Formats: sequence, C-alpha cells, structure tokens
Amino acid sequence: MANNLETDLSQKLEILLKQTALSLTDQQKTQLVKLVLLLNKWNKTYNLTSVRDPMEMLVKHILDSLVVSSYLQGMRFVDVGTGPGLPGLPLAIVNPDKEFFLLDSLGKRISFIRNAVRELGLTNVEPVLSRVEEFHPDHQFDGVLSRAFASLKDMTDWCHHLPNENGLFYALKGQYHEDEVQELDVKFNIQQVIKLSVPELEGERHLVLIK
Repeated sequence: MANNLETDLSQKLEILLKQTALSLTDQQKTQLVKLVLLLNKWNKTYNLTSVRDPMEMLVKHILDSLVVSSYLQGMRFVDVGTGPGLPGLPLAIVNPDKEFFLLDSLGKRISFIRNAVRELGLTNVEPVLSRVEEFHPDHQFDGVLSRAFASLKDMTDWCHHLPNENGLFYALKGQYHEDEVQELDVKFNIQQVIKLSVPELEGERHLVLIK
C-alpha cells in the first residue's frame, strides 16, 4: 500500500511541478514525497494538520510552500509558527544552500520536524522549540517567514527583533486585506504584494513582503 501511495504521490508531484516554473532534482522530489509520507504517518497520532489526504497535502502544504521559493532573498531564514515545518521544510529541501530555523512553541511539532530532518537527511534546518517573543538568537535573519500564523500586525510586533537591517518579513496569506495593512506600525512598509499561483489550489494566495 505504502509503495503504491509513494508512486501515486511522485506522479502527482510531477504533474503539479509542470504547472510551475520550479525545476527540482530527482533527490528533491523524492524528499518532498517522503515528507508527505511522514506527515501522513505522524498525523494519525499527533494531529499535525487538518489535511488528511496525502494527495491534498501535496497541493495545500508542499506546493503552497514551494511557490514562495523564487522570492527568497538572502541566506538565513526563520519560519515562525512553523507548525509541522511549513513552509520551512519544503523550502529547505529545494534551497540546500540556504539556512532555515523552524520555530514553534508546541513540542510535538518540533519532534516531528526533528524526525523529518533526520529521515530526509537535511543539513540546513535548525528546529527551535520556543515562543517567538522569547526567541533571541545571537544573529538576525535575512527573512522572517510565516504562513497562516497571525495578522500582519501581530507578526511584525512579535517578530520585529528577528530580521537584520535589510531583512524582510514574508507573510503567506490567503486573501489580501487592505485593512490589515492599515494596522501596521509606521516603522513597517509593505514592499510588495505578490499574487501566487498554486496549481489546483482553490482560493487566493498572496505573499506580502514587509520591510
């Protein structure tokens, strides 16, 4: 059964990737499929995501994370409120030259990420068990990522200490709401709002870049 699922996922991933500008190595594709299999396995016990169907996970978790990849500027990123490692793990798989810190305050999520990092052989991921406002690393980041984590105001208020001088906030959003922007502190500027296209995903997706 598992092997059939793996084959089906691999074929589905190929179809999805053809609808994007992403070009991945065979190893990266294998790692992404393996990540879905791990998520599916752990989900039964730990309830990491409300998405139950592995095929749906490919669209709603993997592709939804990967479409941000081409917009990343810099080398070192922190994914705040990463949950089961989204978008951090898929991005780390396709950007082996960049470093990703995956931060969450729930132990079971970080346990999953540690296990995934080991199983997938990733060397560019650092899982961090902490609340974001209590996380004070000895260096700052080129990018602070968040996906369905909080409002833009909460994200910038809680994480303002994390980006470096030129660092950006990367907020992955569904619909883009102008009123969320009005709430931002004056020291934050919206640099760009990018409409993302995720193959086979219903509903809108946006990437909001904040300086």
